[in-house]
Amino acid sequence: MKHFAVTIIGRDRPGIVSDSARILYELGCNVADSSSTILGGQFAMILIVSHPDFETSEPLQRAYAELEDSGLSVFVRTLKPGGEKRPDLPGELCMISVYGSDKAGIVYQVTRLLSQNNVNIIDLATKLIGTAERPVYVMMCEAVLPPSLSVEDIRDMLENLREELQVDISVRNVTPVEL
Repeated sequence: MKHFAVTIIGRDRPGIVSDSARILYELGCNVADSSSTILGGQFAMILIVSHPDFETSEPLQRAYAELEDSGLSVFVRTLKPGGEKRPDLPGELCMISVYGSDKAGIVYQVTRLLSQNNVNIIDLATKLIGTAERPVYVMMCEAVLPPSLSVEDIRDMLENLREELQVDISVRNVTPVEL
């Protein structure tokens, strides 16, 4: 069965998720994985979908024409076999939180340190909160540590960045729950 990545981007409004889900439902597609958020005033969504009979992305792209007509950009890409599968990521799961004054380089410096230590980022979100007079930059990063590192090791590695960037950085274990 072929799998496809569907990306939707555009000015946020109520109903985008519902409209997209209806299109997929009416086509008989299965949603294997998805993520959506609002970035600034833009809605962004990516889905991994499958259909037992679609060999190309054309039927999906045609079906999403109505969303494009409403001002959204929709991109559909056929995935190579295996691209739909959840990767096996051995290691400890952790959450890294960064809070501080908004300044250039926070995401780059933190993610560079993680990359240099073979930490795999599986989710990352940033937001500006607070007030116009006192904005606070927030970065939340869910990551998988390589077996050779512990949460305490990463916490120690991030200590120098905390001081350099003048931000608060915390690292904690995340215990996965199986249903």
